[in-house]
Amino acid sequence: MKTIRLTMAQALTRFLAAQKTEIDGHVAPLFGGVWAIFGHGNVAGMGEALYQVRDTLPTFRAHNEQAMAHAAIAYAKASFRRRMMAVTTSIGPGATNLVTAAALAHVNRLPLLLLPGDVFANRRPDPVLQQIEDFGDGTVSANDCFRPVSRYFDRITRPEQIIPALARTMSVLTDPAECGPVTLALCQDVQAEAFDYPEAFFVERVWRLRRPRPAVDELAAAVAALRGAQAPLIVAGGGVLYSGASAALARFAESHGIPVAETQAGKSSLPADHPLNMGSIGVTGSSAANALAEKADVILAVGSRLQDFTTGSWALFKNAGSRIIGLNVQPFDAAKHRALPLVADARVGLDELSVELGAWRAPAGWTAGGERGRGEWLGAVAAATAPTNAELPSDGQVIGAVQRAFGSSGIVVCAAGGLPGELHKLWQAGGPGTYHLEYGYSCMGYEIAGGLGVKMARPDEDVVVMVGDGSYLMLNSEIATSVMLGLKLTIVVLDNRGYGCINRLQMATGGANFNNLLKDTRHVALPDIDFVAHAGSLGAIARKVASIADLEAGLADARANDRTTVLVIDTDPLITTQEGGHWWDVAVPEVSRRSEVADARAAYERALAAQRLVN
Repeated sequence: MKTIRLTMAQALTRFLAAQKTEIDGHVAPLFGGVWAIFGHGNVAGMGEALYQVRDTLPTFRAHNEQAMAHAAIAYAKASFRRRMMAVTTSIGPGATNLVTAAALAHVNRLPLLLLPGDVFANRRPDPVLQQIEDFGDGTVSANDCFRPVSRYFDRITRPEQIIPALARTMSVLTDPAECGPVTLALCQDVQAEAFDYPEAFFVERVWRLRRPRPAVDELAAAVAALRGAQAPLIVAGGGVLYSGASAALARFAESHGIPVAETQAGKSSLPADHPLNMGSIGVTGSSAANALAEKADVILAVGSRLQDFTTGSWALFKNAGSRIIGLNVQPFDAAKHRALPLVADARVGLDELSVELGAWRAPAGWTAGGERGRGEWLGAVAAATAPTNAELPSDGQVIGAVQRAFGSSGIVVCAAGGLPGELHKLWQAGGPGTYHLEYGYSCMGYEIAGGLGVKMARPDEDVVVMVGDGSYLMLNSEIATSVMLGLKLTIVVLDNRGYGCINRLQMATGGANFNNLLKDTRHVALPDIDFVAHAGSLGAIARKVASIADLEAGLADARANDRTTVLVIDTDPLITTQEGGHWWDVAVPEVSRRSEVADARAAYERALAAQRLVN
């Protein structure tokens, strides 16, 4: 057996550079690169190793470890999980800054390779700088906090351990059912230790998407349920996009006359102008989709993990006799709420279902009723996004301006706060992946870093980041990285002077306005934050706009600008789109001195009665 002597870090980077992926017949590197902020825990080992492969496995430097991981996650999501990135940091705060992003990737089932430095395996210099010491367990380090937020976790304490660890890593990152974050904690002395690695370990490998077919009995049960349906509804989740099943979904819906509703992760599975696309479903759903969901007797959930925003906290599906068919590559998701599981790849599952259904179609009146509801909803969307003469525009009106400027071809990126709900209802998505929302973990601070990752994955597309002032202040450093890398973003900052979304939720649950909007926080003086000056200091072109008309002009300029442009607009913190939507289970205190809380609790208890516990 031929071997080559390398350090563990050199073997790791050489292995990553040899991994390929096949997408539509084209072979490309599986890893789009490695994000790195160097410190004493990785600069000597990983830093030297990455330098050796910089032409085949590029290294990118950013300004915040969490942001690097967010960018890597967004890259994978925008690539429909067919390509991915790795992230390396030092030990201590550099490593723990990745934990939030690991949780985000875990919730959203997205591939992410985390390579934080770790303490010395030989323990000679213990305790080293930034080391966490456990008084009762000498094997613990700060990186153990990655265990619950990783699909696979390993600590490399000998150089040869990287061989089986990377085999397991690749099986997780590329498996459509198991996909999620992998953490390999790299002891800093082991990074630099040499070993005679088999040359075969570095042979190029091409990874292809696995497409499991449904079991015969599960397929038969699903077909029987659909054939007996009088009011079927499809719920399209993110699995439709990751499977590349958008065309299959359109064929299936058209062949069988079944309306389609989209989750946050599944939005853009069908183009917004498709006549069977009823729009968003659930807490932030359209009136068209939610009206059908309440009456549906069979819900075909395709590639969805059926979280509470999708199901209206399991109070949306009001038909007592309704059944769910869980078409999902992950059995854990396929069987939720006693669903009929149909464990399969989304595209294969839809195609095989359609063959077995033959000429069967949903009742014409059900389909026609959905199309009428869709027309009424589109009228509500037009009203909510139309400009007015209001002193402070709503989020919906800003969304309308961005939509008019970029049409349905630009990729909109957002994450947390009130904007995701408004975008889910109002944004008219075009092709698959043109709607990029992180709403599984609803992580403030994802937006700008996520936009950067999307732009890296799809450099020829217009990428528009919509972000509130709160999220902007949490994590904005990658504006500078976008300028440094020549990756142009258009960033629209909606300044409502605080956390407007949670302030509205606080009011809706009977709470007093407290600690959300800046004016309601403990303060000596209210800050007058100059977002334009700040963005300009990071290298962006920045401008404050005074109205929706001014915003539209600014967006036109932004499309022509040669680098990242930030547009800031003041918005109303209280206005939200009233049409559509559904109740969401947010527990209200049983006792309070406030009568408003007592009233909210009474309404809450009435709503609880509609929750579906079992079928």
